[in-house]
Amino acid sequence: MADLSVKIAGVEFKNPVITASGTFGFGREYAELYPLEKLGGISCKGITLKERLGNPPPRIAETASGILNSVGLQNPGVEKFVSEDLGWLKQQNTVIIANSAGHSLEDYCKTVEVLEASDVDMIELNLSCPNVKEGGINFGTSCTSVENVTREVRKRTSKPLIVKLTPNVTDITELALAAESAGADSVSLINTLTGMKIDINTRRPVLRNNTGGLSGRAVLPVAIRMVWQVANKVKIPVIGMGGISTWEDAVEMMLAGASAIQVGTAIFHDVYAPIKIVDGLNAYLNKNGIASVNDIVGKVQVW
Repeated sequence: MADLSVKIAGVEFKNPVITASGTFGFGREYAELYPLEKLGGISCKGITLKERLGNPPPRIAETASGILNSVGLQNPGVEKFVSEDLGWLKQQNTVIIANSAGHSLEDYCKTVEVLEASDVDMIELNLSCPNVKEGGINFGTSCTSVENVTREVRKRTSKPLIVKLTPNVTDITELALAAESAGADSVSLINTLTGMKIDINTRRPVLRNNTGGLSGRAVLPVAIRMVWQVANKVKIPVIGMGGISTWEDAVEMMLAGASAIQVGTAIFHDVYAPIKIVDGLNAYLNKNGIASVNDIVGKVQVW
């Protein structure tokens, strides 16, 4: 068998396949179907300082090749996550990544302080949340805010820090460089693209929140392009996501420069998608005589 292990920010993953935040919950339901230790890692559902009920329904809408969601970060809050879910997760023999979200700088910092004192292996900073104190703009759309939040969070944790980037910007490489300069150990991308769907009979948006985040196969080419651009700008590892459904997609993403990948929306129509991707990666490497999955990272031969 080929060597599927990867190392990101000093953390060893048995394989590069991670389940994406918001699509796998805290893993309990999926553990009934297969051992979670088969996964490289789990990026947990986004956690905020206090419990959130999320947005009112309808908050999920299917599209031609993906889904729109405006779930609104429904979660039990960081204290409850640590006391009720993390212990079980740590028994699953895989890397546990806590995805931290917030609506103010103080929220991010306080949430990360709780996570710093916990047993999570890594923290993924979700910077695609509305910054209420700054007029509703997203933290992730400004280089200055990305740098400021990353720097302040970095002061509060010694754990490996991944900064998750939004694609809803002019130049994502500038945001990646801002995160890197402020102390991020890795960047992950892409988060969802903002989209909208309208019911032509009611003439109302299908989502109660009017707009939502588009994910699924439709966004894969955008994600590949952005990962390739970022990987050629930063020196820290890139974790690629966005539309990955098959092992072929995973190979493509890694060729573009991703050191590891995250699988999300694909799980909704095939719960075994992450396991199939692990097996497919192994078969691809063996077939092509490649000893390690690390040997394909960034090896796209551009014209």
